[in-house]
Amino acid sequence: MAATKSIYRVSIARSCCARPASLSSSIRPLYQSRFQTTVSPDIVNKLDETTARMSSANTGPVSDLIKHDHAELKEFYENVLRASDEDAKVRWQNQFTWELARHSIGEELVVYPAMENYMGEEGKRLADKDRAEHNEVKELLYKFQGLYPSDTDFEPTLKSLWNTLSQHIEEEETEDLPKLEDALRDYDPDYSAHLAKSFGRTKKFVPTRSHPAAPDKPPFETVVGLMTAPLDRLGDIFRRFPKD
Repeated sequence: MAATKSIYRVSIARSCCARPASLSSSIRPLYQSRFQTTVSPDIVNKLDETTARMSSANTGPVSDLIKHDHAELKEFYENVLRASDEDAKVRWQNQFTWELARHSIGEELVVYPAMENYMGEEGKRLADKDRAEHNEVKELLYKFQGLYPSDTDFEPTLKSLWNTLSQHIEEEETEDLPKLEDALRDYDPDYSAHLAKSFGRTKKFVPTRSHPAAPDKPPFETVVGLMTAPLDRLGDIFRRFPKD
């Protein structure tokens, strides 16, 4: 009996101290077994692929990572317009919405506070301007994410959204980001790379849909984002995304 109790204790100790399986390996069987009839295989690997892509991209200055996002958004926008059937349009619509929502909130939580902290009054002015432009983009994205390709205002709404967003992108890349990089370089030559990693990490935990009524500054945006993101990501399980 004593030997049995000893073996039982050892078994419990080993199970408690065993290294847990990775999140990916834990979730994948659940998705495959419970949602295999409603979820396409590309959704199961979507977060893992995006995480790997961001890890390889955020080793340079933060402006490079932001420009990388901008280039992807342009590609997704053009893919929506080029898609030849409704299924493909829906997939690229979801991809565009998913990336733009995360990118916008990532900037508001990481990049714009850095402007305010390291660029003085000019940084505060630029951050306020960028937040105001983001609010306009969020309103249009909120409308677009709820439309179907068969709706008459599907493409007009997308084109209006891109017109507003592309102007914001141009101003950000030509004015805001170069000034921010100069300020960060004066503070610490390595700080921009640190900010890039923070930006990449933040995008993993923020909402993936547009919520225009949410706050656009930390800490309130952080709190609301942590409450909203799980619901958005649950919805993403059932949304269709590009297969490639």
